[in-house]
Amino acid sequence: MNQQILQRQDADNVATLTLNAPERLNALSDAMLSALQDQVDALAEDRSIRAVILRGAGKAFCAGHDLKEMTAGRQAKDGGAAYFKDLFERCSAVMLGLQALPQPVIAQVHGVAAAAGCQLVANCDMAVAAQGTRFGVNGVDIGLFCSTPMVALTRNIPRKHAFKMLTTGEFISADRAQSLGLVNTAVPLESLEATTLELATTVASKLGAAVKIGKQAFYDQISMTTAQAYAYAGDVMVQNLMERDTQEGICAFLDKRAPDWDQS
Repeated sequence: MNQQILQRQDADNVATLTLNAPERLNALSDAMLSALQDQVDALAEDRSIRAVILRGAGKAFCAGHDLKEMTAGRQAKDGGAAYFKDLFERCSAVMLGLQALPQPVIAQVHGVAAAAGCQLVANCDMAVAAQGTRFGVNGVDIGLFCSTPMVALTRNIPRKHAFKMLTTGEFISADRAQSLGLVNTAVPLESLEATTLELATTVASKLGAAVKIGKQAFYDQISMTTAQAYAYAGDVMVQNLMERDTQEGICAFLDKRAPDWDQS
């Protein structure tokens, strides 16, 4: 288990994925992206899991792409263009896959979340960070603008703050990340694991079918006009109300009892 580049542990309907390459600051290497994609595919079909925690082993959450692998990729005859295109397509597939999962994904962040590591945080549905964590999209410091991390970042925080981070390479603190909306909360390091697990457990206690429907609707409606969003959301509410367990939940509330949900 300790040799796996990505570890998974399941308990009480919560899956915890641990990026396990601490000697490389959990960089998104080819192997790491492949392992993440495998778990995204598996979790998409796993009805027993109702929340996911994503964290990093060692002293950092994730330092971004593996620059040594990227440098090696440049040795191809085309200067690495085909390798780089494939790399960013694979990375984007993982990011989109996390968002498409039926389960909410919570980033448990400590140390550093840089470049594609910051992108990973921004792509999770929620995030809890340890105070002292630094967040940055600092590729510009080495002449590589963080264009793909920019996509997720600009969908999390106000555009002028995102643009400043992208063009200066500056890092922001966990408290600043919270104030901008990149993370939900910043807590002392010693409380990080417990706080994240408490949030995941709360989410996992809800009706999985309702959360699945709601998560998809949440992301679908964002790009719509207000009128389109209301029409779409109304149809989603109808779909949700047709669920047997939703009807049971309403009856249980009216009867002042615990719902008897069938989440098998």
